[in-house]
Amino acid sequence: MPTLLVVESSPRGEYSMSRGLTQLFVDQWMKNHPDGRVVERDLMKSNLPFVTMPWLGAYFAPPDQHTDEMKDILHLSNELVEEILAADHIAIGTPVYNYNIPAVLKAYIDHIVRKGMTLGFSGEGLVHGKACTLLMASGGVYTKGSPIRDRDIATSYLRLILKVIGIEDVTVVAGGNAKSVDMGQISREDFLQTFASQVEAAASRA
Repeated sequence: MPTLLVVESSPRGEYSMSRGLTQLFVDQWMKNHPDGRVVERDLMKSNLPFVTMPWLGAYFAPPDQHTDEMKDILHLSNELVEEILAADHIAIGTPVYNYNIPAVLKAYIDHIVRKGMTLGFSGEGLVHGKACTLLMASGGVYTKGSPIRDRDIATSYLRLILKVIGIEDVTVVAGGNAKSVDMGQISREDFLQTFASQVEAAASRA
């Protein structure tokens, strides 16, 4: 039974453009995998802490030296890593804020890049045989030919960090000009439909 891990990072709930793209992806993925399992990880509901000194102390301590407090500190991080390792495909929905990903998604990344679990001690990625689809909504347009393409930090960073842990099969659905919805120039539904064929194609590969 194939497993899809869906990671959401937008704070906008039902008004979110990236969540809308992700829902389109999940719906199509389920049509292609009627026996599949979807695991949802909503970072806005996960109370994900930023990395702290106690967390780093637990992270760098050998597992056989972990105290109960250290185990408790790493519990959520371990859970997030287990979700990644158990998934066949990962779909990450994210808005783009000031050319980069939101802080909660960066915090998630800090929790899943774990030496000995997703990253080897020599720097090699340990997450193999998996693919990822990035479903991104941004106010600006950063696709090929855009005069501000060089500002597309978010996509470059996510591709890089996924490659670091071993995931190189990455598909990007770039939902640019999402600000047109906020400005009342287009409805949310029409905006999402603009990218529906790209989402369907991405889901068909997953």
